[in-house]
Amino acid sequence: MLEGEERRGKIFGAANEIKNKTRKRQEKGFRVVVTGKGGAGKTTVTAMLARMLGRKGYGVLAVDEDPQMNLPYALGLEEAQSDKIVPLTKNLDYVEEKTGARPGEGWGLMLRINPNVSDVVNRFGVQGPDNVSMLIMGTVIQAATGCLCPENALLDAVVKYINLREGEVILMDTQAGVEHFGRALAQGFRQAVIMTDATFNAMQVAFHSAKLANQLGIPYIHLVVNRVRGEKDVQKANSKIPSGLFTTIHYFPFDESLLDFEPDVGPLLDMTPTSPLVEKVGGLRDDIEKYSLSS
Repeated sequence: MLEGEERRGKIFGAANEIKNKTRKRQEKGFRVVVTGKGGAGKTTVTAMLARMLGRKGYGVLAVDEDPQMNLPYALGLEEAQSDKIVPLTKNLDYVEEKTGARPGEGWGLMLRINPNVSDVVNRFGVQGPDNVSMLIMGTVIQAATGCLCPENALLDAVVKYINLREGEVILMDTQAGVEHFGRALAQGFRQAVIMTDATFNAMQVAFHSAKLANQLGIPYIHLVVNRVRGEKDVQKANSKIPSGLFTTIHYFPFDESLLDFEPDVGPLLDMTPTSPLVEKVGGLRDDIEKYSLSS
């Protein structure tokens, strides 16, 4: 009898420990940057992770730093609503309010490079489905402006600010390449998801991104080889991946059903039976949650 009660006590104790860890993780939140070569699937995977985590009870802030600005569509916002979103870098009044300088005009020594942007999510965050809100950053596309301009000063300040927000999962969908690592926009994020396919060029970008992420002090780096067509692609990728560079490695299958629903990932998440791609993204979500406990 006592043995049975002891066993039940251990089971309940383990269950409470898991519950408490999950609650602490949700209260603390965590930060993940999603990057990789153009066309590797960053935006789709960011949207899927955001909605999956939102469905688990997390408050999610999805940040679109990609100049294509397709994340609202992928998250399931209606096209009319998505088309009305003005990215922060195009909100000239806000840029001037915060930095003291208006884009396209001379600013000289008047530019504030560390503006207070603590109101940015409340003023410009857009609510999406599944407890996901989003912030559309935009980018600087004017040639020869360099990094010291009002728009970049604002973007840098916003990224620094969202790193200080508590109780949220922050997912940042970045522009293609490694520029965000070079300017340290991803500094402070504790996990990186690096998207690639099995081609040589894409994987070289992924390896370079992982090394830069490591230099920024990002401790957990997840490699995703996307659109895998079969074992041949897996073997091809495996033969190129350096040992010890990535915390986890995931292989996502090519899934034609994604093309039927794109850009909105919602119908794919709701498919019955579950899509093979959704199952694999769920495995990545689980690993991200697991390593958030160590952050």
